[in-house]
Amino acid sequence: MSTPSPLYWYTITPLDILMFRDAKPFKPGERAWAGGDVFPPSGHTIAGAVSALLNRKKGETYELKGPFLCHEQTLYFPRPFNYVGAIPLVPLDWDGDNPLKGQMVCDDTKPRPLVKPFSAPKIDDKDDDKQSVDYLPYAVIHDFVRDGKIAPNSWKFGVEKPWDIETRSHNALQPGTRQVKEADGYFVEKAIRLRDGWSLAIGLDRDIKTPVVLRLGGESHRAILERCDALNEHWNVLQHQSESHQKSSDLALAYLVTPGIFERIQKRKTPDNGSRNIAMCRAYPWEWKPNNLVSVATDKPIPISCRIQDQDQKQSIPAPQVFAAPPGSVYYLNKPQSLYAKDPRAKPGEALKKAKRLIKLGYSELLWIPYKPFETNGGNDHDQLLYGDQS
Repeated sequence: MSTPSPLYWYTITPLDILMFRDAKPFKPGERAWAGGDVFPPSGHTIAGAVSALLNRKKGETYELKGPFLCHEQTLYFPRPFNYVGAIPLVPLDWDGDNPLKGQMVCDDTKPRPLVKPFSAPKIDDKDDDKQSVDYLPYAVIHDFVRDGKIAPNSWKFGVEKPWDIETRSHNALQPGTRQVKEADGYFVEKAIRLRDGWSLAIGLDRDIKTPVVLRLGGESHRAILERCDALNEHWNVLQHQSESHQKSSDLALAYLVTPGIFERIQKRKTPDNGSRNIAMCRAYPWEWKPNNLVSVATDKPIPISCRIQDQDQKQSIPAPQVFAAPPGSVYYLNKPQSLYAKDPRAKPGEALKKAKRLIKLGYSELLWIPYKPFETNGGNDHDQLLYGDQS
């Protein structure tokens, strides 16, 4: 097995707003809204900016990690979706003597339902079930990956989305009047403005002399690319912990920290009794079967606008969009299992090459976490929640 290339970590600090259009076609007059609030940007967007900066040669590829959010040289990760307030959800099958087991009818071919642990304290105040935190700092995620838990008082270190969405309208007037053109005269764009002190962070297998100006997004807005070696240490610690847990045969969680593209080509019948290949995306890997994948905590999918090289390999052109599982998704498995793209036993072919390309673009990055049963030491105070063996 080849030794992976070393990663160099960088921050990307916008000098102005950023604009990232969604995957829907746009033409003024036909669709008044140009772009969505997709942020952080996709791996394709970051790779395109880096390729332009380094003047990428034909056939040259990069290995990318991220993008993540960064504040004061600290990585921030999306909050895990398997928490309701400070209480972690658990698959029904794993929750001891939960009385719901005898009352709920489930499809054994699909992920099992998630429930609050039967032993969890009963909270009357509905506000306690709300979780306004969107991102958690490295220190909290470090403990989560190491110990399989997020301490109740750790949520106070989280932050809401550290950016603002600005709506900008564009008008074109009819010549000699103050009236907006009826055709192609009006459209609206959404822009992202990161708050002071925040930046994006990426890991890259290229040593770039910085600081340097990077052109990012659909309108090529300027951002400063700067080296940040402190992030390399953070990432290496998380990777070491994750790889250690992945070698275990015990119950495990897989925590998705970048958008997960899980796509498979399937044959579907057509009205003329023929068939055609259709790309299908879903919220969890196709290679994880029901006998191992127990449950999934996720949210609505993220549309990703991809690009490919044209037949002459002269320029990139839009490719069909895909739908990615959002970062923060958590998967419950009976034992850790590699992704298809990282499985040494995977069958060679175009499907494997495509899956590996997506991994190199930073998609489907998982951190493996040990599963800890939920326990309490009595009382209803959140500070008294425990997870597994505390000795």
